[in-house]
Amino acid sequence: MKSFITILLLIPLFLSAQLSVGAIFSDNMVLQQGKPICIFGKANPNQMVAVSFEGETKSTLVQTDSNWIVFFKKQAVSKLPHTLSIVCGLQKIIFENIVIGDVWLCIGQSNMEFPMTRELNFKDEKNNSNLPLVRLYNPTYAGKNTYNIAFSDSIVNKLNAKDFYEGQWQICDSLTFKNMSAVAYYFGKSIFTSTEIPIGLINLSIGGAPLETFISAQTLKNSDQFSNKVTHNWLTNSSLPIWVRERGTQNIGSVSSVISDELGKNHAYKPGFAYNAGIASLTRFPIKGFICYQGESNAQELDRVYEYGELTQLMVNDFRKKWKASKLPYYFVQLSSKDTVKYKSEYWPQFRDQQRILNEHLPYSGMAVSSDLGFKNDVHPTNKKEVGIRLAKWALFKTYKMELIPSGPLPIKAVFRNGTVIISFNYLAKGLQTFDGLALKGFSFDGVNDVIANIEHKIVLIKCKEKPEYVYYGWKPFTDANLINSENLPASTFKISVL
Repeated sequence: MKSFITILLLIPLFLSAQLSVGAIFSDNMVLQQGKPICIFGKANPNQMVAVSFEGETKSTLVQTDSNWIVFFKKQAVSKLPHTLSIVCGLQKIIFENIVIGDVWLCIGQSNMEFPMTRELNFKDEKNNSNLPLVRLYNPTYAGKNTYNIAFSDSIVNKLNAKDFYEGQWQICDSLTFKNMSAVAYYFGKSIFTSTEIPIGLINLSIGGAPLETFISAQTLKNSDQFSNKVTHNWLTNSSLPIWVRERGTQNIGSVSSVISDELGKNHAYKPGFAYNAGIASLTRFPIKGFICYQGESNAQELDRVYEYGELTQLMVNDFRKKWKASKLPYYFVQLSSKDTVKYKSEYWPQFRDQQRILNEHLPYSGMAVSSDLGFKNDVHPTNKKEVGIRLAKWALFKTYKMELIPSGPLPIKAVFRNGTVIISFNYLAKGLQTFDGLALKGFSFDGVNDVIANIEHKIVLIKCKEKPEYVYYGWKPFTDANLINSENLPASTFKISVL
């Protein structure tokens, strides 16, 4: 059943401004358990709005800027359908089939956007996708799948915060899940099947998007380190990824009718744009946490690579501040493997290592390794099921407090003793092994020339005459490194000093 608005047609025109709610509200939505429920929208100033939910009615006066907001007490998990009613004068909005559970925000670029219809296991999964307590908010966005050409007028008209994203909540089934983020779907399904808590997935990912678009422009401006990203026209700002600016120029460079401000013309890749269009209003909508698969657009120049960890921390800390949740979970995907012949992935080993370091320093986070799933000649690996499940392991371990191994081996330290480099790891499970049963591969002392390494149950040993400065693992854009733990979870790319 669709939400509806009833309006008495005889109301004088000057009194009949539409009562509205935030775009995130619709039938079939999930409201966050354990947090005060916040309902907000717009109406004529100085009118009274009455909102009813769970036997309670809260009334509020519409402010002079046309905004209104009410709060209800926090609710426990509920799988039963609930109704939300909003009345203002003779106007009424009703939303039905609402459940109370956990809401996860999903951001990133094309590997997060990557739909189920293209996923490796899609045909088999169709028969297992009817999940009435998993709900999908999967809006389309202006300019989706439009590459290397100027945007049409119809796209340009939607390059504003109000119209950029368009969508509503849907019940997950074999039809609605087709265009959903495959990573998000498998993440949500895994959480639901493990906890039986209703799950809501909000997918705001954008193909090709740099991390900067998901960060508030004001937050960037307030940062001593990153204020240079918002100082002038973003299309000519060398502090932003080159490829991103090239794609933006192709889309809007010659189009004069695009809305612009001091940072230049609007576009999905513009710093702060996705934040303003999709995230800003959600900061009043409580969530459980957020997941991210992003980085390809920020990994093509070394300056962008080595700033990425701190840029991500800026975003995460700002999200936690905006949601007033200092422990808001952040789980992310480390870039996979990709050859350099047809793609600029020369710096992916460094980027993956920066993501590993980020994972060490950012509290309430977790990194899903995917380098074993990469395609040599395609930046979009199709096995998103395993990626989503690996992300879910972190959430189940850290957020839902389940006893499991959330990760493959992550290095603790490397020490040189009596002609041997000894490398120890976290997340061993029952021990180390190789995924193919063959000899251990992927270790070096210079990032180029492989050295012979051996597993001795829970450590890796490398014989050498002199102490090397560093030990590297998986240090190739398309790596053949094969170290895993007994849970079949792969080790991360790394470069660490030898002590």
